[in-house]
Amino acid sequence: MNLNGKHILLTGAGGGIGQPLALALAGKGAKLVLVDRDQARVVALSDKINQSGSTAIPVITDFKATETTQNPAQSVVDAAIKSLGGIDILINSAGILDFTFFEEQSLARIEQMMHINAIVPIQLARALLPSLFARNTGQIVNIGSIFGSIGFPHYATYSASKFAVHGFSQALRRELADSNIVVTYIAPRAVKTPMNDQAAAMLAATQTAMDDPQVVVAHIIKAIEAEKHEYYIGQPESFFAWLNGFLPCAVNIGLKQQARIARKFITRNSQANN
Repeated sequence: MNLNGKHILLTGAGGGIGQPLALALAGKGAKLVLVDRDQARVVALSDKINQSGSTAIPVITDFKATETTQNPAQSVVDAAIKSLGGIDILINSAGILDFTFFEEQSLARIEQMMHINAIVPIQLARALLPSLFARNTGQIVNIGSIFGSIGFPHYATYSASKFAVHGFSQALRRELADSNIVVTYIAPRAVKTPMNDQAAAMLAATQTAMDDPQVVVAHIIKAIEAEKHEYYIGQPESFFAWLNGFLPCAVNIGLKQQARIARKFITRNSQANN
């Protein structure tokens, strides 16, 4: 697929992967609607892209329903279609995570993480599908994680959310098999972004490889252009993701020592949150 002239809706545009991805897509000639909750960051990014001669329209939202906006995902899609005259590609890149003891993660945080990481991508895909069906073309890209195939200790809710996105991507792809709409699931391993700062020491101690955002972005664009169904970034993590589907007990053994090391880097709260 040639990205030149494509209309792309990108969520999480202000994030550690989102910003370089937006710049790279603009460099490919794509026209963008950039979605993020951080107004200053996404507006500055849009201005930078527009000043370079490309097109970027900022949309600010945290995807929380309000009295005036009952379905924020639908509102975002409607605004994007109105702004660009249509959307060819949806890239669900927004995400949040915690490196923590599960029993100390608050109920509010669990709900927020599942909402942003799993429910919002599903809602956005559903909101956009009628437009894609009308033209019988388009692509839905879900940025998952290697933790969407390997449940990693101290990332229980994050892993659950990414497993959900992975399963959704597979199911929707099969449902759309007789159409020209592509569903792409991309699974990076750990990335050097501020989102992973809280776990940086643990990742170093467990000798977990971390990729630069620019490397990940290059892989994401490659997967989109090739219209891949599933695309995993990095070895040996990709191999272990495959192995976990066949011999999870073997992966359990391999992760025991990493789990023991990881828990040393978590500061336990005096009382679990409710």
